[in-house]
Amino acid sequence: MERNAMQSLIAWKQSPYRKPMILQGIRQVGKTWLLKEFGRRYYERVAYFNFDEHPEYRQFFESTKDVTRILDNLQFIIGFPITEGTTLIIFDEIQEAPNVLNALKYFHENGKAYHVACAGSLLGATLAKPSSFPVGQVDFLKIHPMTFTEVLGAEQEKGLLGYLEAKSDFDPIPDAFFAPLVEHLKRYFLMGGLPEAVARWVNERDSSHIDSILYAIIQAYEHDFAKHPEPREYPKLIQIWRSLPSQLAKENKKFFYQLVREGARAREYEDALNWLVSADVVKKVSRCTKPALPLSAYEDLSAFKLYAADVALLRRLAQLDNSAFFHPSRLFTEFKGAFAETYILQSLSAAFPALLRYWTSSDNRHEVDFLLQYRDMVIPIEVKAETNISSPSLKAIKRLHGEDFPLRVRYSLQNLKLDGDVLNIPLFMADWSERLINLALEQAL
Repeated sequence: MERNAMQSLIAWKQSPYRKPMILQGIRQVGKTWLLKEFGRRYYERVAYFNFDEHPEYRQFFESTKDVTRILDNLQFIIGFPITEGTTLIIFDEIQEAPNVLNALKYFHENGKAYHVACAGSLLGATLAKPSSFPVGQVDFLKIHPMTFTEVLGAEQEKGLLGYLEAKSDFDPIPDAFFAPLVEHLKRYFLMGGLPEAVARWVNERDSSHIDSILYAIIQAYEHDFAKHPEPREYPKLIQIWRSLPSQLAKENKKFFYQLVREGARAREYEDALNWLVSADVVKKVSRCTKPALPLSAYEDLSAFKLYAADVALLRRLAQLDNSAFFHPSRLFTEFKGAFAETYILQSLSAAFPALLRYWTSSDNRHEVDFLLQYRDMVIPIEVKAETNISSPSLKAIKRLHGEDFPLRVRYSLQNLKLDGDVLNIPLFMADWSERLINLALEQAL
């Protein structure tokens, strides 16, 4: 399977300003596979060290910070020389070895010619601690679940991909392409973008295994929750995590602590919630009181929505059986668009570095699902799960803040269309949003 992040790793390898690389992302998102595949393709050798499987390796970093001594010991372990520029050194499950994290500083200062890449589960939560690593001494790369476009590639849908890649106008998409893309999208809602589930489907074309794979991944996540430094937080982590379907089932998807536990208060659950966000298990989208630049200046930290990191994980948490695979249209009406919003957030988070927010009017009558800060503008985004594209909130935000929005975007199952300053993007083209937005902005000038 081809991953878009491979291009970022190639650029890192070629950069004269390269630092030790840390890959971040949720468990089972493919970090280890990606690094090994990168090493196999672009290096003569790969020196792989897993600090969870072999905790004894940590001793090499406890008594010295000397890069040469560390490498001498590691070479004895793997049985071949680690050479500058031609060997990729992979430190895996690095969250289990704080001294290794700290040693990255010395690889940057005294071993620049060596190529070091790291990965691990819960790295986001580990790195949230101020003392975890020297600031400015490492590069970061966020690994997201496979996008819809990446899954199309894994399914060898070259015709559909070729059409999407060549699309450079707003002419309607012919039914010959539109209909199969919708069917592929519905299947993506069922299997998501975690590589193990995708690979099982691609290799066997049997949906019966997908739910068991997703269930095992969810169990692994919940097992990871026990690694929170404070054991008393474990029940709270579980409660927040398992409340996601009920949170998103509401018309108003704002997070309510009362749905976690009756009588729950924010201060009781704040640490657990922040840990889940840092660990990348959930995505937090905060409310903005005003859709203006910079969005961070108008953020209301007391109001937010929580989403699962992958659309299929949400489906599995909601205990929607994989029999929905045979009736996929049901997925676009369950939870009043929660699946569609999760999918769009998943796609846009992988494409744009800026955090997404959402907006509500002062009287709470109108809500715009997402706000994207892009270049020198704010783009309001609404998500429609089906073909109904009535958008009163997009109209309201234009009426209240019209001078600030050169473009408004709506995702739906309607065809591609630019109607004045409203761009309708079919849900299956979400991964092409930046290209379509730029094209719309060019036409507006």
